[in-house]
Amino acid sequence: MAAVPQAPLVAIACGGTGGHLFPGLAVAESLTARGCDVLLLVSSKEVDQQAVKSAVGMSVATLQAVACERGRWVAFFHGLLDSYRQARALFRPRPPAAVLAMGGFTSVAPVLAGRHFRAARFLHEANAVPGRANRWLAHVVDKAFVYFPEAAGRLWHPNVRITGMPVRPQFQPLDAESCRAALGLHPHRPVLLVTGGSQGARGINQAVLAALPALVAAEPMLQYIHLTGPRDADQVRAAYAAAGCRALVQPFLTEMELAFGAATLAVSRAGASSLAEQAAVRVPAILIPFPAAADNHQLHNARAFVATGAARLLTEAEAAPPKLLWEIRHLLNDEPFRQALRVALRRWYARDAADAVAEFILRALPPLPAQTTTPRSDRKPVIAPTGVKAAAKIIPP
Repeated sequence: MAAVPQAPLVAIACGGTGGHLFPGLAVAESLTARGCDVLLLVSSKEVDQQAVKSAVGMSVATLQAVACERGRWVAFFHGLLDSYRQARALFRPRPPAAVLAMGGFTSVAPVLAGRHFRAARFLHEANAVPGRANRWLAHVVDKAFVYFPEAAGRLWHPNVRITGMPVRPQFQPLDAESCRAALGLHPHRPVLLVTGGSQGARGINQAVLAALPALVAAEPMLQYIHLTGPRDADQVRAAYAAAGCRALVQPFLTEMELAFGAATLAVSRAGASSLAEQAAVRVPAILIPFPAAADNHQLHNARAFVATGAARLLTEAEAAPPKLLWEIRHLLNDEPFRQALRVALRRWYARDAADAVAEFILRALPPLPAQTTTPRSDRKPVIAPTGVKAAAKIIPP
């Protein structure tokens, strides 16, 4: 009896932050639907370990995180060598046919280990200014994918494709009332979403709390979803309780599609993955970039959105209570302006970005065993994961 052909294995290195992990999961889902086996390589960080619990039909492995901090180069290279040895040992029983790096130094060792096993190698750069890890890896991959067009000219690689940002299929325009009900909020009252990304943002937390008394006085019907990160949840929760307003305060929310779907507007950082999810759900936002981001890439991301009329921008230094209060109230009370932002956000959402990346990878692989695959556009998105009280309605395009 002839042996049944084994599906090709694709390793996706996407650990470290939600900005790397969630786009990697989107590509993983697309590859799995097309008949590939997928191995997700993540870090030991809590955000990674929690998020991969939702990964279905794929394997997950934890690799040592590799931090690249100024002045600690010896420790970095020792960590990188250990991670490389881990990746080679992991790949040895079944070498991957391809390796995809989603950014960050956690991706370096798997790509180098994939090169040792002659795997096809790819990277995806999420930000307008490519990170150092991807700038290094650009010399050893076969093809690079980017979200921001300006990033293409900043990667030293002859084969760069603008694919957009892979976004999980549950992120799409949703019915705000059903999202609010699912999160325990009043369905007919407006919502301000405050989020600093998967790690939270102390600067945004403090800026919003400083403006909160005046904002509650001026907009008493406004509700809040505030995702604080792991350090500030108790302080922020107490501030909303003292202000007497309705607020959902969590360190992190797995069902981010519901948070975006419920929001009338958002105050957020400018990480590329969060921006792409906001664009997918069409959430007007005031962006406050993280000032210490490498190469100030969040500021460049935000400026690209602002240049197309898709967002408002405040630096952290500018986000003092009077200015932040004015921006929030302007966006909250000017529906035509919010609608203009929603229209502009459409250009930043590439519905088929995950499929595009998956298809490029598939072209470099051996033929897949004959089977039925389900294109992403035909897959029914999961709108409300287990534990959410009610499903959100999808708004037809």
